[in-house]
Amino acid sequence: MIKYAFFARLEAKPGKEQEVMDFLETGLALANQETTTPIWFALRLSPTTFGVFDAFETEEGRQAHLNGPIAEALMANAERLFSQPPVIEPIDVLGLKNAALNG
Repeated sequence: MIKYAFFARLEAKPGKEQEVMDFLETGLALANQETTTPIWFALRLSPTTFGVFDAFETEEGRQAHLNGPIAEALMANAERLFSQPPVIEPIDVLGLKNAALNG
């Protein structure tokens, strides 16, 4: 059961929006390799604001993700791509409906 998540808010530097979208595509490829990350979304919240929502079955899976290659790449590229440091918030999932996971 999915109980743990992160939401990361990313604000692109002016002119870096396409690079952020490309970076998030790479993030999806990396997320697909993580066995403990069953849910991963890249989001565009406004023309310059992006987000990532990912969810996990265990706290250990969440921490593995936080210490894994996606987070490493995010922090390595943060100064170049983002106008402010990424805000990464841990979230407790209270409920979930997902036909792919539940049925």
